[in-house]
Amino acid sequence: MSISGFSFPTAIRFGPGARREVAGHLRERGLQRPLLVTDQALADLPLLAEFRGLLAGLDVGVYSGVAGNPTAAQVAAGAQAFRAHRADGVIGLGGGAALDVAKVVGLAATREGGIIEYAWDHPQVRAIEGDLPYFVAVPTTAGTGSEVGRSSVISDDQTHLKRVIFSPKILARAVFADPELTLGLPPNVTAATGMDALTHNIESYLSPSYHPLCDGIALEGARIAARSLLRAVSEPGDIAARGDMMMASMMGAIAFQKDLGAVHSCAHALGAVCNMHHGLANALMIDTVLEWNQEAVPDKFDELAHVCQVSGGGEQFIAWLRTLKARVGIRGKLAAHGVKREQIPRLVEVALADSCHQTNPRPCTRADFEAFFEEAM
Repeated sequence: MSISGFSFPTAIRFGPGARREVAGHLRERGLQRPLLVTDQALADLPLLAEFRGLLAGLDVGVYSGVAGNPTAAQVAAGAQAFRAHRADGVIGLGGGAALDVAKVVGLAATREGGIIEYAWDHPQVRAIEGDLPYFVAVPTTAGTGSEVGRSSVISDDQTHLKRVIFSPKILARAVFADPELTLGLPPNVTAATGMDALTHNIESYLSPSYHPLCDGIALEGARIAARSLLRAVSEPGDIAARGDMMMASMMGAIAFQKDLGAVHSCAHALGAVCNMHHGLANALMIDTVLEWNQEAVPDKFDELAHVCQVSGGGEQFIAWLRTLKARVGIRGKLAAHGVKREQIPRLVEVALADSCHQTNPRPCTRADFEAFFEEAM
């Protein structure tokens, strides 16, 4: 056996009303001028106004320029807002896109170079040295789990490829996970983000990387998501189901420090080429890719079927996933969601360049990705 390193450092306050603790937490640490980073969809909603009201006594600046898949330009604009406000910290409020931008706004505002230069695979990658501005995360969706992740996925404005800034230094110092903030999510968003959370847990568990701690978290996260996703969609006011999905989302993101797989490489390609919502992209690809993976790790599929209470064992797990997708309203294949067959060559190129498939249970070739997208069309 070789030596492995494990780390779970994120402080989390979880439960209805947790958002009310943010202001006191910041004041206790001497912060007075936070920049609130959120997305355009939240900017005019009562949720944002209500949250700002809870920050009374703090001089709060707002950057609400995040939209769609987060880009380097959005990070640069957020960094400019940070400097203009003379901010001493960052509050990220929103879904995965807003939180991914919020994680690195302080980095971009206080260090030289564009944010893409900090991506782990940049040819002249810049090191992240010293402490970054204090950052807390307040998620409003239950999907990416970005609030507890040590990576930020940002699209290059020129190539549209997703680049990953990965460092423990961009972790939130504290997370305030309040399921009440997800009560207003429409069913389609609840379904897509919920499938994202479920995918993270499943792919993390299936990854061949060695991380038994993450395996345990991933299995429990899958169990929680399986029991509550449909209820969160069909009974949107059920706070227990909403809490389950927020927990499953965080567990999936903690687990995927172990790594992901080819479902995510396909989803990242769909996001880059077709600007598709990440959770929806995962949902549309998961059964196709997992059906191909099953023969490599049948015992793991049996265990997933067990925790998700799927009758018939691992052989029925893919059928269960397809039924679950239909029941939460995710129907049709890629073509029904605007993907064109002539985009497949570009999708394959982007998926091949993505690092996630390097820890897929089966090695993936160009021909495999071509088959995935053709079948999923």
